[in-house]
Amino acid sequence: MGKKQKNAISPTRADDYPEWYQQVIKAAELAENSDARGCMVIRPWGYAIWENMQRVLDRMFKDTGHVNAYFPLFIPLSFIEKEAAHVEGFAKECAVVTHHRLEPGPDGGLVPAGPLEEPYIVRPTSETIIGATYARWIQSYRDLPILINQWANVVRWEMRTRLFLRTAEFLWQEGHTAHATEQEAIDETRQMLEVYADFAENYMAMPVIKGEKTEAERFPGAVQTYAIESMMQDRKALQAGTSHFLGQNFSRVQEIKFQDQNGKEEYCWTTSWGVSTRLVGGLIMTHSDDDGLIIPPRLAPKHVVILPIYRNDEERSQVIPYCESLKKELESQSYSDGKVEVLIDDRDVRAKHWEHIKKGVPLRAEVGPKDIAKNSVFLGRRDTGEKQGIGRDEFVTTVASVLDEIQNGLFERAKTLREDNTRDIDNLEDFTAYFTPRNAERPEIHGGFANCHFVETLEVAEILKKLRVSIRCVPIGQEEVPGTCIFTGQATTQRGVLAKAY
Repeated sequence: MGKKQKNAISPTRADDYPEWYQQVIKAAELAENSDARGCMVIRPWGYAIWENMQRVLDRMFKDTGHVNAYFPLFIPLSFIEKEAAHVEGFAKECAVVTHHRLEPGPDGGLVPAGPLEEPYIVRPTSETIIGATYARWIQSYRDLPILINQWANVVRWEMRTRLFLRTAEFLWQEGHTAHATEQEAIDETRQMLEVYADFAENYMAMPVIKGEKTEAERFPGAVQTYAIESMMQDRKALQAGTSHFLGQNFSRVQEIKFQDQNGKEEYCWTTSWGVSTRLVGGLIMTHSDDDGLIIPPRLAPKHVVILPIYRNDEERSQVIPYCESLKKELESQSYSDGKVEVLIDDRDVRAKHWEHIKKGVPLRAEVGPKDIAKNSVFLGRRDTGEKQGIGRDEFVTTVASVLDEIQNGLFERAKTLREDNTRDIDNLEDFTAYFTPRNAERPEIHGGFANCHFVETLEVAEILKKLRVSIRCVPIGQEEVPGTCIFTGQATTQRGVLAKAY
């Protein structure tokens, strides 16, 4: 028998996927749990990935006519109470500030000085306070549309947390727009869904399904919610971004009105849309392997790490200048999304190459005296694990195309996984078998995506709850085909994607 392959991450995906995910984050130095319960510290490498996501998305938002602004972290309780559906949807997740100031207590510690006249909710989302602001700003049709985005943090009080996927505080962007007509707002909602899908597929290399959420999964207070859904390597779904058509629901409550061209007073039509640091979790689970993180080049903080190899000062004086000039040549190359980012790691640390493997740097170039003698480098690819010697000139002139090849290959690999684990299912028996673990000791072994006819009833909801499956979305643009709900036997043309999900 051959030797058992050693991996940098333990346990492996096959052994314990949830723990593998946590260990990838730890090994790649992306984030860690905070002293504040349920919150996380995002470390520099993890934050650099988020910054790259921000950079791309911010450009995409501005290219579609949006501008950035900032609104308060604290929202008066009365603002939340005005929108009944909204408060019902978020009430259990709200963090509430009830007191102000601290003063010395009787035991020598500090205690809150006194209650606020009105409690503040720590921002779970900003529809209410932004709506109140828009009501002051908007008087006439000439003030519309308002197309604003904000980059912010939000708090949703989570009891069971998982780094990046679900924490009490997380980072996100939230867009909020106001329009004169219903169709303009609907078009905006769909446009931003397309922006998110474009970003997910062309930057994250993460294939997505664009669809509408069912009534039960709809954003509190929205008329329609659209989402992008992606399959992770454990075949669970991840909701990676949402875009909401709010109709006039929030406008009526918050008096967001304008005079039209005929002098008639009308309520605005509004939207909201957002993605969060959950995308970093999605990137990890879509691409990473049992040696650690794999980052699509278009979001990688560094594309190439150069690792100088030498045994003494004499060799160092030869190797370092070679590496520095190679770095300049690589950075002068034109890459599809900007310049090639290069790091020279000259630290006196053992097994440096493993550190960069675990961090997911797309290309590693080792350079020693023997490589210099041949005017070459020893190149390692993170996506395939392939290693080979390559001439310096060839490396420099092909680095951009290799990065594009890695980017495209990661997307195709993820797309193949989804296609191989998606089934059309037309009866409850097959559906139940598909989502029932085949081994009680391995509950992570379950189905993937199921395309099924369904109706939305309490009976269906109870069946799905027992199986821990949810209706992820009704895909946009799919053909309506008459069929039978696999749960109730009712005739329906509604067909959706069902899956277990994060």
